[in-house]
Amino acid sequence: MDTPAAPPKLSFDTHPSRYRHWTLSVDGDLARLTMKVTPFGGANTEVELKSNSYDLSVDIELADAVQRLRFEHPQVKACVITSGHEKIFCAGANIYMLASSTHPFKVNFCKYTNETRLAIEDASQHSGLKFLAACNGATAGGGYELALACDEIVLVDDGSSTVSLPEVPLLGVLPGTGGLTRVVDKRKVRRDLADAFSTLAEGVKGKRAVEWGLVDAVVPRSKFADTIAQKARELASKAPNVERGKGIQLDEIGEYKHVSLEIDEKARVAHLTVRAPAGEVPKTAAEALAKGAQGWALRMARELDHALLRLRFEHETVGLVLVRTEGDRAKAHAVGELLAGPEKDSWILRETRLNLARTLRRMDVTARSFFAVVDEKSCFSGPLFELLMACDRQYVLDTDGVALHPGSLSAGALPGWNGLSRLQTRFLADPAKADKVLAAAKEGQIDAAKANKLGLATVHADDIDFEEELRVAVEERASLSPDALTGMEQNYRFAGPETLATKIFGRLSAWQNWIFIRPNATGERGALTMYGKPERPQFDMRRT
Repeated sequence: MDTPAAPPKLSFDTHPSRYRHWTLSVDGDLARLTMKVTPFGGANTEVELKSNSYDLSVDIELADAVQRLRFEHPQVKACVITSGHEKIFCAGANIYMLASSTHPFKVNFCKYTNETRLAIEDASQHSGLKFLAACNGATAGGGYELALACDEIVLVDDGSSTVSLPEVPLLGVLPGTGGLTRVVDKRKVRRDLADAFSTLAEGVKGKRAVEWGLVDAVVPRSKFADTIAQKARELASKAPNVERGKGIQLDEIGEYKHVSLEIDEKARVAHLTVRAPAGEVPKTAAEALAKGAQGWALRMARELDHALLRLRFEHETVGLVLVRTEGDRAKAHAVGELLAGPEKDSWILRETRLNLARTLRRMDVTARSFFAVVDEKSCFSGPLFELLMACDRQYVLDTDGVALHPGSLSAGALPGWNGLSRLQTRFLADPAKADKVLAAAKEGQIDAAKANKLGLATVHADDIDFEEELRVAVEERASLSPDALTGMEQNYRFAGPETLATKIFGRLSAWQNWIFIRPNATGERGALTMYGKPERPQFDMRRT
């Protein structure tokens, strides 16, 4: 088997003017995203992305487009996702790209594409932006998974176009971007039909696809364009009546203003610091809108999101992230109160809040340990208190000047993948404790001793022992198996109710991770390795 290629150099900053694979057009309250993948325009220009197959660069553009629809075009009520090819919607993830990638890249690629599709569903649920998949040709694997993320799926009825999830029969892996879960949980396809569908490499077409619940409608090619236009208008007319505004322009991330990320490769530790707002903070939704993309909460969340992606794709050996905050607690708290206050339904506050929630959920599924360090400089207040709660442990220095200040956001405005607030998840055994924290916060900042009493500290130590406690914990974490830690953390972080997202990340992604290192998939004669070759794969037939 060939040695996997090094991870490609990626930029998570892009703009519609630089898209190579997508075209975004907006006409009033309707938008259209057209996928036409440039064959040698991916992250690795030596890999041909045939048949509208995609690599990470394609999904980076898709994620950017969905984000821009929410912030730059909030008037849009419905978006059609379709293909620029006549007989191909999307062939899914490019197999040769996957086969030549490192194991960590494979897993993080699937994770990112899952998050992008969940962002589409998040926009549908919370932003009044509905999506229609116009499958104008063959729709396979990740292509069908993209369609599944949409509110409605229309397939062309031309006698040959099918929808399929061929990963199990052809590649020996799973549909890694939520396909299995969405088929049965979202579209509620019968178990026996889902079983047959997922092992049928050629897929299902025409009326059977509708009867099985795999698509909502099939339309002859001669009527396809008109039907899609009509259905898009119908979707727009049914979109939730949420506030919509003029929109703001999202600037490039470029140099961080509120976040810093320092890497100690030798120790395999990253130092992530998030700073509170330094200038005047907005007091109203109108003032927040006037700040545009430079508003602290939005800019900070976008920088933090960018830093988390860099950790995943550029620093594979970093296992532990020490999370610190700095700045004015009162200002950070005030921003949180605005985001969750009386004007919370204003579109700019809503979208900023939703973006922050998505960023924190990206942290939840990042395979790194996160330890929060709380000292005199710390500003775990308002939105940054949620950052504290997203960490696996909290180390709190017992001295004057150390304090935490949760606010209204902590009551559930930034839910995790399980739909609960992080305080509710922390205190599953005794929900009243979450209420006590919120009640204490209404009286003001919570000092270190009280924070410990309320259950907000993992370790509460004085200045004599604090640094030593932290040093020992860091060294201990670095000595443990990265695989075991990832499995452990992903179990603990998904406590409480199960949702479509927790199934995708806690079950599907975990098993895909395991399958990717099994010889039946990636061994010398594994199905993924042998794809496109005349020889058949060879399987170890023991069920485990």
